[in-house]
Amino acid sequence: MSSLTTVRAGLLGLGMTVALMSAAAASTYDLTVDRVEIDTGDFTRSGIGYNGSSPGPILRFKEGEKVTINVTNNLDEPTSVHWHGLILPFQQDGVPGISFDGIAPGETFTYSFPIVQSGTYWFHSHTGFQEPDGAYGAIIIEPEGREPFRYDRDYAVQLTDAHAHSGARIMRNLKMSPDYYNRQQRTFMDFIRDAGREGIGEALADRQAWGDMRMMPTDIEDVQGYTPLINGKGPAENWTGLFEPGERVRLRLINSSAMAYYDVRIPGMKMTVVQADGNNVQPVTVDELRIAVAETYDVIVHPKEDRAYSILAESVGRTAMARGTLAPRKGMDGELPELRDPPLLTMADMMMDHEGHGDMAMPSSEEESHKMPDGTTMDGASHEGMDHSNHAGMADNQQDPFYAPGSGLLPQAFNEGKFLSYSDLKAQDPLYEDREATREIEVRLTGNMERYIWSINGQKYEEADPIRLQYGERVRFKFVNETMMAHPMHLHGMWSILDAGNGRWDPIKHVINVNPGTTVYMETEVDAPGQWAFHCHLSYHAEAGMFRKVVVEGGPSEQSARLSTGAEE
Repeated sequence: MSSLTTVRAGLLGLGMTVALMSAAAASTYDLTVDRVEIDTGDFTRSGIGYNGSSPGPILRFKEGEKVTINVTNNLDEPTSVHWHGLILPFQQDGVPGISFDGIAPGETFTYSFPIVQSGTYWFHSHTGFQEPDGAYGAIIIEPEGREPFRYDRDYAVQLTDAHAHSGARIMRNLKMSPDYYNRQQRTFMDFIRDAGREGIGEALADRQAWGDMRMMPTDIEDVQGYTPLINGKGPAENWTGLFEPGERVRLRLINSSAMAYYDVRIPGMKMTVVQADGNNVQPVTVDELRIAVAETYDVIVHPKEDRAYSILAESVGRTAMARGTLAPRKGMDGELPELRDPPLLTMADMMMDHEGHGDMAMPSSEEESHKMPDGTTMDGASHEGMDHSNHAGMADNQQDPFYAPGSGLLPQAFNEGKFLSYSDLKAQDPLYEDREATREIEVRLTGNMERYIWSINGQKYEEADPIRLQYGERVRFKFVNETMMAHPMHLHGMWSILDAGNGRWDPIKHVINVNPGTTVYMETEVDAPGQWAFHCHLSYHAEAGMFRKVVVEGGPSEQSARLSTGAEE
């Protein structure tokens, strides 16, 4: 099928969808944005929530209906609501400065859009640090037809990383000292142990290498010291979902954290992954999975015994663990193990120990330590001439951004059971035809940890021109992560087809995780006219500059665009 035919088919599909939805039921929802008190069990602080609580209510939609959502701002500052992962007209996307002006204090803004998908999603503020301060909630969309898997019970399991400090204060502290929240800094006794194991010369050389990069092997998480929550409850409060032995239970895992990645497992029970980012995938059974910030995974579990099972979500840096329980009766506790040993980054993770690059010279001055090939800055060694495509992953995971070049970021359960890999994800029914991209756009993820500056292609958001796409084209994005941190990249308004090495069965997602030193590809069918946000979903990275505006030019006629918003003729 030619690209012109594809565009025409897309326009015809849009018209048919609008016609069907005109006859569909419309639903109205009301949300208030409020100051709330957040009690984690470890601390209590003022935050922001919806309808008087954090997290907000679960919004339940039906595929094919048109929804109207009245959002009233009870704060003394502007706010917004972004419907994360939903395909809708750009004016309804809820990003101040890109899709609308925001919601002023005391005002009500009415969102109105058709529901053209199903699955598990979430909503959150896109204003300042309101999301890490508690402004988030879950979305569950019931499909029009039958789902290709069965279950008896259904629970949202929404994870977040609640901190005693406000988001604004955390950002100030990170700008003042990027290691402000690093509670695992290496000590002299660590050096003595390393010297005994590796020899004093090797230990000294390793310390010098990290010192030259102005980093340490524990620089895996920007922010520590938080309490991980499940559905607003801390580990001691023990959120519980009930089941009858023998039932199949659907868990809708949502990572609404500001910064925390989690490794999720249920000791004594396997999980069958059936959806990724709201889209059906061919079932894959695992013992553990890693969920990046802003991702969602739906899993089916089958508890057969009359006992409690713990839902454990351990931070990737092993500094905190969310805990919930599946149980046949209230008040039961499952197994609660200790945190596993924290991982340490290696020079291989930092692209310093690869074949052909093991003898790379360390920078000899502060200026050189920040210099990138394009003249931008980043702590670390010179990357001049490095082919990042050779460092996309380990042997069987070349396109898998969860498998970093070195050992530090490998899942610790990898040799203890089946750990979900991006390459395991295969679409149940491909949404788009398998066709060649019309062009490739390189997106280099750049930054300077020492000064806590994050950027794309060496430019912060306010310095950069928008990325311009043409309606109807298929664009291949090449993510090259030149930093020492993982980045969950989120393109609003359009699906991201992750190149997981599965050809036409590659999964459709709304967040693509990119690990340090890896090169990852995704493709996008440019089928949504308007202006969209494109950013790292780590709250403080986005605020520091790892953010872009995407402008889609051309597209349906003005009349079709007006119909797609649900507006009257």
